[in-house]
Amino acid sequence: MTARLDDGQSAAAARPFAALPRERLREVAGILTDIDDTLTRDGVLEPAARAALEALERAGIPVLAVTGRPMGWSEAFLRPGPGRWPLPAIVAENGAVALIRTRDGAGDHDRDGDALAIEYAQDAATRARHARRLREVAARVLAEVPGTTLARDSAGRVTDIAIDHGEFASLDAATVERVVALMRAAGMTATVSSIHVNGWFGEHSKWSGARWIVERLFGRALERETARWIYVGDSTNDQEMFARFALSVGVANLRRFAAELEVWPAWITDGERGAGFAEVAAALLAARGVA
Repeated sequence: MTARLDDGQSAAAARPFAALPRERLREVAGILTDIDDTLTRDGVLEPAARAALEALERAGIPVLAVTGRPMGWSEAFLRPGPGRWPLPAIVAENGAVALIRTRDGAGDHDRDGDALAIEYAQDAATRARHARRLREVAARVLAEVPGTTLARDSAGRVTDIAIDHGEFASLDAATVERVVALMRAAGMTATVSSIHVNGWFGEHSKWSGARWIVERLFGRALERETARWIYVGDSTNDQEMFARFALSVGVANLRRFAAELEVWPAWITDGERGAGFAEVAAALLAARGVA
């Protein structure tokens, strides 16, 4: 872990989110959030999270999702139509792909006039070069680590590979560590989310993706504003983000990873998953005087 630890962020129990002084929320610029098991349960956006996202959108408070899920999976939730999530953008594949609602794009537009733009952190030649190496490492993992399977969303991935350990498959900690070690030995960055082991070639990360999308949408340098953004997450692959933000928040199901966490968020909610995210949204809206 190379990230700088901020105030209150250490390998110790996070403080209850309910104890966070509400005046600290009045100058918040927006929320950055993980998706799986932070907004969703079993891959489905929880009703409490959807209601919270809609309330934040109405209040003009941006929520930007940064996820390890693939481009193809994320794209479905921002495409124009009745199922669109109330988000202006999703950064997918751990910082490699940005999907952005825009009024400048060609193609189908929703009732608000929005279309969808897709941008990449790596150029096309780099992605093509890495694609062959990704296939090679994936084949090696499947051959050398018994019980491993590719994540079911793999068809939508363009810059990484994912091994399922907790979504539709169940791998023990020792097997997960073998997968991580093999990926890293191949020169990949490897992280473990609540459901997948993700591996990729390149320097991008959730942090670089968050910086990219804040600059892209608002023309602002996130590294200068970490005190004004909330980050919400649920797993070990959120640790760099927890370390970056004084207002980092874990939803309650983060406690499942207590044995593996080196960096805790500053705060933790009472509720799990979408209910925990809704706690954060309600507090932020109340601090702004929004009913």
